[in-house]
Amino acid sequence: MRRFIDLSIYLENDVVSDPPPMRPKIDYIRHDAGAEQMADFFEGLDKSELPDSEGWAIEMVQLCTHNGTHLDAPYHYHSTMNNKAGGAERAITIDEVPLEWCFQPGVKLDFRDKPDGYVVTAADVEAELARIEVDLSPLTIVLVNTSAGKRYGSEDYVNAGAGMGYEATMYLLERGVRVTGTDAWSWDAPFSYTAERYAADKDARIIWEGHKAGRDIGYCHLEKMHNLEVLPDHGFTVSCFPHKVRGGSAGWTRAVAIIDEA
Repeated sequence: MRRFIDLSIYLENDVVSDPPPMRPKIDYIRHDAGAEQMADFFEGLDKSELPDSEGWAIEMVQLCTHNGTHLDAPYHYHSTMNNKAGGAERAITIDEVPLEWCFQPGVKLDFRDKPDGYVVTAADVEAELARIEVDLSPLTIVLVNTSAGKRYGSEDYVNAGAGMGYEATMYLLERGVRVTGTDAWSWDAPFSYTAERYAADKDARIIWEGHKAGRDIGYCHLEKMHNLEVLPDHGFTVSCFPHKVRGGSAGWTRAVAIIDEA
């Protein structure tokens, strides 16, 4: 028997999931207006001739590729990737991401106890893997459960949760992980906290440091996931195939966890 757990948020109006300029806009065309549109295809048709005077229902959508639960491609982080391997390569776009990366056993790291703005370290990752007694295998999909997950839709969602630092990200990538995920708005710590640190130290290396790890080893991550708190630490498979946006930096995905039960 298989159990499916939806790991994706909605694409919807009027729920805080992004900063104001980036929020989705969905125009819902109901059946009455759809009947008028349908009549345009058939000369002489009056919408009253249709069953219950109803036509189709459709939606017109204005989206950023980073709205909703989505998979980021290495191209989103930088123009090149795999610098650490000895020679920079062109960063792959979302339509070029290997499909085998997107359907693999999953592991969940629980960092809900970390405060907003905390930058997770390699030592934190190592300690959490030891706690759940997991040794990472190549292509394992690693999901990070933060305090942001329960705050989706609230005004402070974009500023909620811990983020993954460069060293923590590289710890995973050097062990063969190629897809990761978080229930926060970003894989990195919220910008508001990073801005405070940058104002104090003027060290630009801390800006988007988890993302920028993709310069050294190309990888993808899922952002704005949902329901991670109901997942076990391991023993599930993640499916997260992205939409094929040609040359895109990201693609929307209906991320799902699959658990085989006796």
